[in-house]
Amino acid sequence: MWKPRFIKNDKRLTNTEEKKEKTKAKKENKTKDKKSINIAFNILAVFCIAVFCMSIVPKSFQNDTFYTIKIGQLIRENGIDYQDHFSWHENLPYMYPHWLYDIVISLIFDFAGGYFGLYISAIVLTVILGILLYFTNKKISKNSVISFVLTLGQMELMREYIAVRAQLVTFVLFVATMLLIVKFLEKPKWSYTALLILIPILIANIHSAVFPFYFILYLPFLAEYAITAIIDFHIPHKVFQMWIKQRIKYTNNKLKKAKNDKIEKYKEKLLKLNKTLDKSNQIFETDLIKQNDRRKKPYKIILEKNKNVIKLFIVMIICLLTGLLTPIKDMPYTYTFKIMQGNTTDSISEHLPLTLIENVPILITLSITLALAIFTKVKLKLRDVFLFGGLTLLALMTRRQISMLVLFGGMVVSTMLANLIELYDKKGTEEFMNYTTSILGEILTILLIFAISYNFYSPTKNSNYINTNSYPVEATKWIKENLDYKNIRLFNDYNYGSYLLLNDIPVFIDSRCDLYTPEFNGTYNKKEKKYEGQDIFSDYISVANISTWYDSKFESYGITHVICKVNSKLKMLISRDEKYKELYKDSNFIIYERVANQE
Repeated sequence: MWKPRFIKNDKRLTNTEEKKEKTKAKKENKTKDKKSINIAFNILAVFCIAVFCMSIVPKSFQNDTFYTIKIGQLIRENGIDYQDHFSWHENLPYMYPHWLYDIVISLIFDFAGGYFGLYISAIVLTVILGILLYFTNKKISKNSVISFVLTLGQMELMREYIAVRAQLVTFVLFVATMLLIVKFLEKPKWSYTALLILIPILIANIHSAVFPFYFILYLPFLAEYAITAIIDFHIPHKVFQMWIKQRIKYTNNKLKKAKNDKIEKYKEKLLKLNKTLDKSNQIFETDLIKQNDRRKKPYKIILEKNKNVIKLFIVMIICLLTGLLTPIKDMPYTYTFKIMQGNTTDSISEHLPLTLIENVPILITLSITLALAIFTKVKLKLRDVFLFGGLTLLALMTRRQISMLVLFGGMVVSTMLANLIELYDKKGTEEFMNYTTSILGEILTILLIFAISYNFYSPTKNSNYINTNSYPVEATKWIKENLDYKNIRLFNDYNYGSYLLLNDIPVFIDSRCDLYTPEFNGTYNKKEKKYEGQDIFSDYISVANISTWYDSKFESYGITHVICKVNSKLKMLISRDEKYKELYKDSNFIIYERVANQE
């Protein structure tokens, strides 16, 4: 029986479509497999990072925690009155620079388990920081494995900065800011804008001292855009063109007014100028093609001109005004400036410049980063160069900024390592993820993380919330039981003044360093161009370092009692002074009474 030809063709087409559908199905299955592996790896990474973060949180509290509790309780009872209530110095103004954080911490302490509740709050914030850091690294580097490993390294370097202090909250907010900026540049959304505006409001009320740093995170993106825009504006070419066009215009005017004998001369000149202009345009077009080629395949520095940076700049300008949305007046804008003018930065360890040889982990990290940037084929975005370079400079200026270098410099390093993997072993990441998400791989990874975490947790598991070697626990009890502690004038050390005031003992000084400097408790003298007020901090430093005669200072302040460590320089001198009577002594602290002047 005869069959028409088009039926055969129809069958052939059907077979081709089946093959296409099978190929499409295979691709979809591979995509689904990749997605499921990625989800499984993210779950594993989040679990491991959470376990590791729990292990590095110290149980013993720092001195700032103690005054934070007390100030939070005070604000809840009396509100913010801009006055200090915990030192025995009279009429010291205090601006409550992290009033909102103080309130939250005092609520946790009073109603959620005391010191244990504070310890749990630190664990929760540290876990949030670690997980948020992982997803930010992943968003920037596009590599889950590198982000996971590097996040663990970053959190290990952050150990000494993890404490029940306002800075732990701001670390979380700053990392969230970077994630939002990156997402905003990809696709601006109102939700990202709202969050970027909300974060500086929180920072201004939680930790006003670091409010200016929020805007530093924007600067690398703005600087990259500005430099790229300047390059794309082609100023030399446009200036040259303007000059040639002006000469053409000038020559044309001369030609119109020229006499017969000079007409040919001006025509020749115009011809040359037009040729020069045409040649300049041709050269420019050639250079423009070369520039675009270089930008597509750069040697080392990648230039990006993201139009959304303009929108980001507008958001930043709006955020500059958010420092006004706080009850502490202009503190978000002036605190850092004032603190840098004072002398506390020369005496407090976290404000001192970084000496690299004394911080081997940071030295090694910087060396490896420079080696990757210089000696490999890794390419860097200009914004990353600005970010890492600026943070390194800040860290060298003050140790406090090492934490920011670790958090955000680490993001740059994650990008570099991800690019290196992409260059030399594209399938390595996929193979690692496939293995770690298998049953055996998950078990081995979790066991390894548990072993590492236990190694960090083990030395601190039996620690007390209050270190009796650092804080006068027993001496404080003795003072409250044996002295009229509300009416004495006690000289104490900077590092444990906060513990004394937590126990309602008025102090000479505590770790609220700003309170005890003229920049914060005085007024500005325009003629002398300096702040005039009580420089209690300098007097404390001079006595503690024995750079002045202690008794003359004690007499000027009306000191009645002294508490110091048994191994301090001050104790060595006072123990030989007949004007001072020993009242109490334990293995760490000693208390003296300053006897009335004796002839």
